Order: sequence, then C-alpha cells, then structure tokens
Amino acid sequence: MKLKKRRKSSRMHGRGMGSHGWGSRKKHVGTSGHSGGKGMSGTGKMAGQKKTLVLKLYGTKYFGKQGITSKGTERKKNLVMNVGYLETYIESLKKKFEKNGIIDLSDYKILGDGEIKTKINIKAKSASKSAVEKIEKAGGKVMLPIREEKTEIKQEKKEEKE
Repeated sequence: MKLKKRRKSSRMHGRGMGSHGWGSRKKHVGTSGHSGGKGMSGTGKMAGQKKTLVLKLYGTKYFGKQGITSKGTERKKNLVMNVGYLETYIESLKKKFEKNGIIDLSDYKILGDGEIKTKINIKAKSASKSAVEKIEKAGGKVMLPIREEKTEIKQEKKEEKE
C-alpha cells in the first residue's frame, strides 16, 4: 500500500511545464485574471496595477515603513579627547582652538589615557581626575566651568529650614 502520494508538480519537468497542466501560466493564478494572483499579491515595490484600489481601501499608510524600529546601538555623541591625543596633535590643536594662549576645548571632555609632557593650558567642558593630574604634572592647567555640587545645595536648603 502506498503511504505517500507523489505530487503532480514533482513529475512535471522540462520545457513548457511552467503551467503544470493548466494551459497558460496566468490561468492558474486564481480569480484575479491578469492582476497577478489572489488577494493582495502583486502589491510589491511599485504595485502599479493595485495602487488605486489599495489607496482607496487602506489609505496612504499601506505603502512604506511606519512605526518605531530598532536602530541597534547608537554611537556615543559626547565629544571626548584623551591626554595622549593632545600630546600627539598639539600643533594642529593650537592652530585650530588656541585663543590668548589657552586651548579652548569647551565642548570636549578630557580623558586621561596616554601621556603628556608639553605644558598646555586647556579650557574644557569637563575632565577626569587622571587627566587633570597628568596635565598639572606637566606644568599645565585645566580650566573647567564652575558647577555647584548637588550636596552643597541640599545642605543650604536644610540650613534655611532650621
């Protein structure tokens, strides 16, 4: 007794067998006539033959991408510069950023990776402890914007209440 019947399509090979016994290939695409299959088939990239129908039924949001999609990991947007980079490119940094003997890196955070031997004065957004130590050890100076500590503000509020 045969357990599995072989499909007709597996037997129909060779030239002209794209129709698989239905005559013209387009005759076996369902009731859609020449439109390209059943249902919403043929609404691919251009979808010329169904565009008016689709827009009428679903509006303009049928085509194209909508909604939030994952963008993966975003790059860090904060500007950072290492002490080693300062040492290597000191001349070009002076040409670009120097004003009155101070290298103005107000948008950058200075990090402590690398070594520095040149005496430089830097104005920066922020700096790590190790970077400040290395620059001061070389005879330079780091100028940071004055920021009030949150703890100091809290202590002042407590004193006012008392």
